Amino acid sequence: MSSRFKEYLSPFIFFLIIFGLWEFLAINTSLPTFLFPKPTGIIAELFRRFPYLIEHLLITLRIALLGYIIANVLSFLTAIIFVHFKKVERILYPYIIALKIAPILALSPFIVLLFGIGVVSKIIIVIIVCFFPFLVNVVSGLQITDQAKLDLFHSLSASKSQIFFKLRLPNSLSYIFPALKLTSTLAITGAFVGEFIASNKGIGYVVLIATRTLKTETALAAITLIVVTGIMLFTLIDLLEKKILFWQKPN
Repeated sequence: MSSRFKEYLSPFIFFLIIFGLWEFLAINTSLPTFLFPKPTGIIAELFRRFPYLIEHLLITLRIALLGYIIANVLSFLTAIIFVHFKKVERILYPYIIALKIAPILALSPFIVLLFGIGVVSKIIIVIIVCFFPFLVNVVSGLQITDQAKLDLFHSLSASKSQIFFKLRLPNSLSYIFPALKLTSTLAITGAFVGEFIASNKGIGYVVLIATRTLKTETALAAITLIVVTGIMLFTLIDLLEKKILFWQKPN
C-alpha cells in the first residue's frame, strides 16, 4: 500500500463513518427533512440542481479569486514597504490591526451601503478578510533572514534589490505559501459572507433563499459545492508549493 494512499485512507474512512451515522439517524428519527435532511438527499439535490448551482458557484468563485489576487498583491507590496521603511510600519500597522479586529460581519453592511450589492462590495470584503493574514506571514518571512548570509551580501556590496530578490524573497517562500493556502480558504468565505449579507446571485444568495424557504437540502448542497471548491483551491496551492519548494521535507 503506497504512502499517498494511506495518507488519504483514514480521512475517507472517517467520512464514511460520519456519512453512515448521519444517514442512519436521519432515517430513524421523526424530525422533518427541512430540519434534519439525509445526506443521500443532499447529494441527490446536488446532482439534480447541478447546472443551477454551478452557475452561481462561478459567480462566487470569480469574486473570491479577484479579491484573493488583489489582497495578496497589496499585502505583498505593503510587506515590502514595512520591511524597508520601519517608520511607515509603525504608523500604519495599528490601523491594519484595527481593521482586522473589526468583525467582517459588522463591516459588511456598511461596505454594501457604500458600494451596492454588486461585485465591487464583495471583492472589498474578500480583500479585507485576506489582507492581514497574508501581510503578517510575508513580513515575518522577509524579516527572518540569516544574519550571516545578510552580512555576506553586505560585504559583497549587494544592493537592496539584490538582497531582496536573491536572499529575502527566496527565504520568505516557506512563509508565503502557507499564507496563500490560508487566504485561499478565507477568500471563499469572504465572498460567501458578502453574498449572504446582500446579493442577488452567487452561492451565498442561493443558501440565503433556500434557508428562507426551508429548502435545507438545496442549501446544504450549495454549501457542499463551495466547500469542495475551497478544498480544491487549497490543494492546488499545496501542490504548487511542493513543486516549487521541492527541497523541503514534508511534516
